[in-house]
Amino acid sequence: MTLPSHDDVREAAARIAPHIIRTPMLRHRLLDEITGGTILVKPEPLQRTGSFKLRGATNAALKLDPALRKAGVVTHSSGNHGQATACAAAMLGMPALIAMPMDAPAIKVESTRRWGAEITFFDRKTTDRETLAQTLAAERGGTVLPPFDHPDVIAGQGTLALELIEDAAAAGLTLDALAVCTGGGGLVAGCALAVEGASPATQVWAVEPEGWDDTKRSLEAGARIANDGQGETICDALLSLRPGEITFAVNQPRLKGGVVVTRAEVFRAMRFAFEHLKIVAEPGGAVALAAVLAGKLDARGRTVGVVVSGGNVDPAVFAEALAA
Repeated sequence: MTLPSHDDVREAAARIAPHIIRTPMLRHRLLDEITGGTILVKPEPLQRTGSFKLRGATNAALKLDPALRKAGVVTHSSGNHGQATACAAAMLGMPALIAMPMDAPAIKVESTRRWGAEITFFDRKTTDRETLAQTLAAERGGTVLPPFDHPDVIAGQGTLALELIEDAAAAGLTLDALAVCTGGGGLVAGCALAVEGASPATQVWAVEPEGWDDTKRSLEAGARIANDGQGETICDALLSLRPGEITFAVNQPRLKGGVVVTRAEVFRAMRFAFEHLKIVAEPGGAVALAAVLAGKLDARGRTVGVVVSGGNVDPAVFAEALAA
């Protein structure tokens, strides 16, 4: 098992810079007043494809041997990684096949198709998505780009934390903590590696939706523990059944801990992001902000970075959040 390092995150940042948007650092007086801290928001809904996933997919695609690119790439995704892989493949002239759950949000399916990818659908409750992706890749001779459990994907995701640390420093601030939306653990692993070399005193926290807190429970148990898959699916971007093998190996010695938020707290965060930060956050992309707003990650007297990881939300769900 090859684990990525802080240097890999640094190299990924240079590699993908021409192909992604360096998203800004956002602040709001009301956010500081509510939390009692200094909150620095990293808004990845402003990224191309609408989420942080483009960072990891682009880094992994650029590192593929040119000979492998001809056969294309395959992945499984509820949407954000699928869109990102499709976009990265289009950029490099590669075919892409994306396996998506049948209940994936329509906005994510449509966006993936717009990037030119082929889509095949599966039942998330009965299908082993990793086995499916491997089977599809074997049939086509393509390469699997996993959503999170891959060193190049992890390194690419961590580039957003490097940017936030640099922007904070330019404002004369140092992060005491960083709250990161967590599903399979690739983003938080990349952020932990970025922090390790660039801001080692910063605590990194994994934030998960209620019922899908496998990373929190795994950290507490010292071993990977799976979810039962029975929790509600509003945070569709964060519904991995268990932490990745690589992501957990990175996260276990580096993360401060895990935080769990409820559906109501997520909707409150989505509404706050829309009304005050002027960004659209999908449920899974809003969990870190929810943790800070709800006081579950104590920001009092501290400078806390908050990753808003994606904004690809179906209009009906967004309307429900605004009305809550």
